[in-house]
Amino acid sequence: MGMNAEIANFYEQGPMSGGAPQQVVILLHGVGSNGQDLISLAPVWAKDLPDAVFVSPDAPFACDMVPAGYPNSYQWFSLQNRDPHVMGEGVKAAQPLLDKFINDTYRKYNLSAKDTALVGFSQGTMMSLYCAPRYDEALAGVLGYSGALIGGEGLSEDAENIHKIPLHLVHGEADDVVPIEAYRQAITELEAAGFDVSGHSTPGLTHSIDQAGLDSGGAFLKTLFG
Repeated sequence: MGMNAEIANFYEQGPMSGGAPQQVVILLHGVGSNGQDLISLAPVWAKDLPDAVFVSPDAPFACDMVPAGYPNSYQWFSLQNRDPHVMGEGVKAAQPLLDKFINDTYRKYNLSAKDTALVGFSQGTMMSLYCAPRYDEALAGVLGYSGALIGGEGLSEDAENIHKIPLHLVHGEADDVVPIEAYRQAITELEAAGFDVSGHSTPGLTHSIDQAGLDSGGAFLKTLFG
């Protein structure tokens, strides 16, 4: 991982209303994917958030779990080693890159942190749950699918620097990539640290997002900016 890495590419869908954006929703993809994957969710939620701009970046690093040179496959950090400490170091290394992207994005639209929500899938949820509470200012909230909480112990230890923003987590109970236990543990640790966590798990759902998850996610985003 070079220190000169950056988020170099993103996909965008402007407000359905056709006016200037009033909110920013930043979509963070999972390992081995790219920003194009999640920007497809923008039309689904645009009816709930007609004044929002949706922005979905490619993660800053080439995915190390696909053959070299495989196009459009990115990661926020390596998952070659699933040791929690190693994954924690990976998240911390990517944090300043995501923080800068968040800052640059809302400023571009003359908006602020409180106008900005993060949506993550899988590794994108891990990044969102780590970075958003630790961001310089309070963001609107985080919607996380099929993810896990990394560095949860730091949320209580570093309480004065943590923003206890609203969180909504959704997970499939048949997830064979990030097991449902990760969802349960995240909720336990986040609630213990004083966060308001909503969401649900879905019986039979694998590592993906279903219509019930899209519906509850859209309703949550609407409440953040209502």
